[in-house]
Amino acid sequence: MCLGVPGRVVDVDGLTAIVDFWGIRRETRLDVIDEEVSPGDYILNHVGFAIRKIPAEEIEETLSLYELLLKEADEDIMAADVRGEIEASPGVGLGGAVDRTAPDADGKPRGGNG
Repeated sequence: MCLGVPGRVVDVDGLTAIVDFWGIRRETRLDVIDEEVSPGDYILNHVGFAIRKIPAEEIEETLSLYELLLKEADEDIMAADVRGEIEASPGVGLGGAVDRTAPDADGKPRGGNG
């Protein structure tokens, strides 16, 4: 089963966003999404790609459902899938800067000038 995970956009730099998933910040690609995304928006993430911008009127209900799932379903397959989605994205430091020492999605070193 494939599952998207909601997160709040913290920063946008071209086609890359830093997204907060319950206190874990991850780099998320914006190549697939067909709407402009700004800090404060919520997106649905699937394996490191924003696949949909969550409409403002759906954010509270969506987050509540995911929070309940993560809280009450430790052994549930869907909860494990949500945790896997969060962990699958490339690492980002909690200060918001991309961790250039973390491997990219292919497992290769990032390098670069941070």
